[in-house]
Order: sequence, then C-alpha cells, then structure tokens
Amino acid sequence: MTTEWRKEWKPLAAMAGLFLACFYLPIGAERFDNAIRESLELVKWYAREHVILCLIPAFFIAGAIGVFVSQASVMKYLGPKAHKALAYGVASVSGTILAVCSCTVLPLFAGIWRMGAGLGPATAFLYSGPAINVLAIILTARILGFELGIARAVGAVVFSIVIGLAMHFIFRKEEQEKADAAAAMPEAEVKRPLWQTTLYFAAMIGILVFANWGKPDGDGGLWHAVWTSKWPITAAFSVALGIMLVKWIGLAWWKVALIAAPTVALAFAFPQEPMIAFVVGAVGLSVITSTSEGESGEWFSATWTFAKQILPLLLIGVLVAGLLLGRPGHEGLIPNAWVTNLVGGNSLWANFFASFVGAFMYFATLTEVPILQGLLGSGMGKGPALALLLAGPALSLPNMLVLRGIMGTKKTVVFVTLVIVMATFSGMIYGALF
Repeated sequence: MTTEWRKEWKPLAAMAGLFLACFYLPIGAERFDNAIRESLELVKWYAREHVILCLIPAFFIAGAIGVFVSQASVMKYLGPKAHKALAYGVASVSGTILAVCSCTVLPLFAGIWRMGAGLGPATAFLYSGPAINVLAIILTARILGFELGIARAVGAVVFSIVIGLAMHFIFRKEEQEKADAAAAMPEAEVKRPLWQTTLYFAAMIGILVFANWGKPDGDGGLWHAVWTSKWPITAAFSVALGIMLVKWIGLAWWKVALIAAPTVALAFAFPQEPMIAFVVGAVGLSVITSTSEGESGEWFSATWTFAKQILPLLLIGVLVAGLLLGRPGHEGLIPNAWVTNLVGGNSLWANFFASFVGAFMYFATLTEVPILQGLLGSGMGKGPALALLLAGPALSLPNMLVLRGIMGTKKTVVFVTLVIVMATFSGMIYGALF
C-alpha cells in the first residue's frame, strides 16, 4: 500500500463511522427521541435564561479586563510571584460576590488568565466563582441539612485554595517562565487612577449580580427585599456605568444618551419584561463601542473575541449534556434510576460516581439543591451528596470544552481530575462522620 493511501485511512474511517451512525440512528425509540427533545429543551432554556443576563455582561467584563486593567496590576496581585495569601484569599472568596455558574465564570477566568494571572490564583478563582454562592449555601443548609450546608461552604473555600496551589505546583516550571517573562517587561503606563478602574468594574459586576438575583423561596428577609428591587438597582448601576463611559472612557455623551433613551422608555413601557430593555441597552452599547476609536473600540473588540471563542462551545456542550442527562426531572439517554442506584451508601465507588457525573452535568445556579433533594429521597448517601455539591456546580461538560480552548488539554484534564478526586474523598470523609 502506498504512503498516500495510508494517509487516507483516517478520513475514510471517519466517513464510515459517520455513515454507520446515520444509518443506525434509533429514530422512533422512545428514549432516543426523548433525549433529543431534552437536549433541545435544555439549550433553549440556557439561551433564554443565561446568555443575555449572564454571559453578555460577563463578556463585557472580560473584555474590559484586557483593555482597562494593566498587565502589571494583574501580575502584582494575581501573578505567579504575587503575595500568596493575598492572591489566593481574593480568588477563593470571589464567588460570594459573583454568584455565577460554571459557564458564566469562563469569560472572567479567560480575561485574567490572558492578562498574566498565575495559574494557581486563576484556577482558584475558576473553581470558587460558581462554587461559593451564598444563597446556594444557605439554601443547601435549609433544605438539605445544616451540616451539609456548612460542609459545602468550608469544602468549597478549601478546595479553591488547594486546587490552585496544586495547579501551581504541577505546572511550576511554566509558571516560573511566565514570572521571568513578566519581570523583564517594562512597567505599563497607568491611564487612570486605581479608584476609577475599581468603580468602573464595580458598576459592571453590579449589573451582572443584580440582574441575575434569584427569587428566594420565602416572602421575607433581606434576600427577598433585594429581589423585589433588583431591576431598579440594576438600572442604578447602569446609569453609573453610562456616566463613567462619558467622563472616564471618553465616549461622546450624545452616543450614550442615544442608547439610554430607548432603554429607559422600554423599561417603563414593559415593566413586566425587563429583559427587553436589557437587550436594547446591551445592543446599543455594542454598537457605540464597536464604532468608536481608542479604548472603547478595543473594549468591544476584546469582548467580541471572547464571545466568538466561548459561546459556540458552550451551546454545543449544553446540547450534549441535555442529550445524555436531560434536565432536572427529565431523563436523557442515561436513565435517572442508574444514577440513583449507583450513589447509595458511602463507598468509594458511590462517591466517585457522584463526583464524576456531577462534573459532567450542567447545573444552573441553585438547581443542584432540588436535584439533590430528590436524589437523597431516592436513597442517595450523604457522602455522595456532598461530593456532587463540590464537583457539580464548579464543572460541566460545556465548561470543560471551553477550558480546553483557553488553557489547553493537559491543564484542563489536571484541573478536572483534581476536582473529582478531592470531591470523592471529601464525600467519603463526610459520609463516615455523618
């Protein structure tokens, strides 16, 4: 056989495999048809609930990190040679502020990673962002038990630090090379004082946090009071951002006013559909920044780069996750009974399986609590429950696909393995104690 024909074996095998998959598609089989429906239902729900309110603000924040935050600042606080207590302290508790899911945190991680953040602090932030959610921890304690809520809170903080330190140690040679390269770079010129940059990011983070403020179960308390005022608070942060865009970033006031006017009008015209005004504001901001020169134009360019890289992979990952595991309360190709039967007791296998399945499932913020409530009622052990809580919200199949594109296959595999292994043994310890 000639060399040329040997090169053609791989595409031939791929074509044959694709043909056989199409030829034997189990169309008409109830489970397969239902899995296809669940896949489409999940990606539809994700597009409606997460892309506009979660990902769009996150993309703008990530783009702003690359434009308005100097690399010297990132290296100082989060770089490989940054003060460890400060770097890991900030990264490990970031989730209490952001309260984002495993997919929304990705643009933010990509932003600080590309600006030179050390692998350790960056991955600590990557884990803690979705894992340390104050409302989710409170809900866990109230619905699933006080001990499980405390174990989740402590475990998430400890995990973020340990995983960050482990990633730094495993890839210490690359980290040292990054630190040496950064040390040789000239000090970047600072265009505006730190307090202005801080307030600028605070406004964008405020929009992200309050636009996605979840409705609590009860009708009283601070969390409910904030929820009832979430859109006025979001609007206040938006007004502050608009003022900063004019005063500090240099956008023409009439351009900002041009997008503010219809946004405000729609907010009052459709008070029950605030997402309409939100979309108009986001589109308007995209238009005026994309057609501007200087920093604002660079901001949109960086934001668009993150969106192109991340969003398609996320949607593909959500489709696959829905096909395999379905939505909460609905089955995909893998029957729920299989999962329930495999996570009873407190064996090594039960904890590992809970961690592994949780790592590949997609959990929107807070959805893990009712899912676990049903699993515990079906016989799931407390150890595997904690293992799933520690691995599930921080990881998902869409999350892994995007991470591979950001930091490479090797680092992604190590990060995912660390989360699964640590969640497995944490579950076993908790199950033995309680």
